[in-house]
Amino acid sequence: MTWFRNILQITSFKSSFNQKHTYPSSQIIYTTRFFIRNFTSESFQTTPSPSSSPSVSNTITSGLEPTKPNEKPRVVVLGSGWAGCRLMKGLDTNIYDVVCVSPRNHMVFTPLLASTCVGTLEFRSVAEPIGRIQPAISTAPGSYFFLANCKGIDTDKHEIKCETVTDGADSVPPWNFKIAYDKLVIASGAEASTFGIKGVKEHAIFLREVSHAQEIRRKLLLNLMLSDVPGISKEEKSRLLHCVVIGGGPTGVEFSGELSDFIKKDVHERYAHVKDYIHVTLIEANEILSSFDVRLREYATKQLTKSGVRLVHGVVKEVQPQKIILNDGTEVPYGLLVWSTGVGPSNFIKATELPKSPGGRIGVDEWLRVPSVQDVFSIGDCAGFLETTGRPVLPALAQVAERQGRYLAVLLNRVGKVGGGHANCANDTELGGQFVYRHLGSMATVGRYKALVDLRKNKEGKGISLTGFVSWFIWRSAYLTRVVSWRNRFYVAVNWATTFVFGRDISRI
Repeated sequence: MTWFRNILQITSFKSSFNQKHTYPSSQIIYTTRFFIRNFTSESFQTTPSPSSSPSVSNTITSGLEPTKPNEKPRVVVLGSGWAGCRLMKGLDTNIYDVVCVSPRNHMVFTPLLASTCVGTLEFRSVAEPIGRIQPAISTAPGSYFFLANCKGIDTDKHEIKCETVTDGADSVPPWNFKIAYDKLVIASGAEASTFGIKGVKEHAIFLREVSHAQEIRRKLLLNLMLSDVPGISKEEKSRLLHCVVIGGGPTGVEFSGELSDFIKKDVHERYAHVKDYIHVTLIEANEILSSFDVRLREYATKQLTKSGVRLVHGVVKEVQPQKIILNDGTEVPYGLLVWSTGVGPSNFIKATELPKSPGGRIGVDEWLRVPSVQDVFSIGDCAGFLETTGRPVLPALAQVAERQGRYLAVLLNRVGKVGGGHANCANDTELGGQFVYRHLGSMATVGRYKALVDLRKNKEGKGISLTGFVSWFIWRSAYLTRVVSWRNRFYVAVNWATTFVFGRDISRI
């Protein structure tokens, strides 16, 4: 009769809840569903909070309890980027249950993200659902994906505190819950660096998520259409159609190249009335593509200039709603501002009490463990070697994160096979060889069927470097093979072919 008592508890809760608080019916339904799910899953435990706050998130506390000795150990992964997804893909789900906590339910194939801003590729072509990367999350009874942010880590209790991600004030309130872990992997990535410059977060658009690319596309097409409205002055047209990119790294250069292609091939044909007003400016404090060979940097500068991109050396002092102010006092009006100046530690990483590496990342040893605590690992852009290891902090690159994810999956599988998967059980386990990163090279497209390929192992070393159409073909071929699934490879190939034949889609949806 346990099920009957549970139904009575739900009914009693709804009755008392409606008497004390007035909430939309959707919230009551959401609450009821939450209770029912907990009654039907032994892994979840739900207890009312003593808090008297009317917020639903404070009224209910849920959680995944610690695993039992006869159950599979649980690996909790924070993040769904390159590192976290490659780790989840490689984990042996016959050994572990996998729980992923992330504010997005997909992985973004970032090397092709710039192409979606101008319609070369569709957005779904660069987004891979987590359930396709690790099917056990969708099918295995002990594996889950939670759309949530981690709010705290208790390494003594082996648990994390989370809060669900909602769509704002009009949606249901967020839920707070806890997850016990046997192994915790922090792969939450990094945030775009603003260097404390006033106005960047308010007025600039970053290029790290699909939502950023969608915002850039909508803003660009809106400005194109507004500039064609009768009565708009020439000065306002020039401002609206001035696209400014801050940062001369691979992302900034590739976006500038894609944007110049879009202007030359599509805007000039379909927006003939304003084609003379639209232009692109790339602002960089030092040199563009500073990690590339000198010859490649010179080639990129030449190609971008030939494509109509104006290169400016300068440091941004302040960002205002319609103009940028540089350190020398120069004012640069803009209609679209894209910020691409590298990444730094997120607020979550800064707030953790775990040891830090130079630069503020979570400090790890040669096996990617956080050495001061048990069963905690960190990989990707949020992790860096501790100074005591004598190793340099690795660059925030996709190939670094992917390699770390693959290595850690092998390590955890080895630990799990010898019985060290549960919490505090891997102290004497042989971990195998240390993580070693070998750089495979860098690539970047500069538009107009031109690209750069730098196959040097490091900045000072020697190696093969290519430019031109051959490099562009290598660039496309390499990334097409690196796209996670055959589904998305098909999408990308079809999008490229469609764009080549019919041009880019300019619908503002």
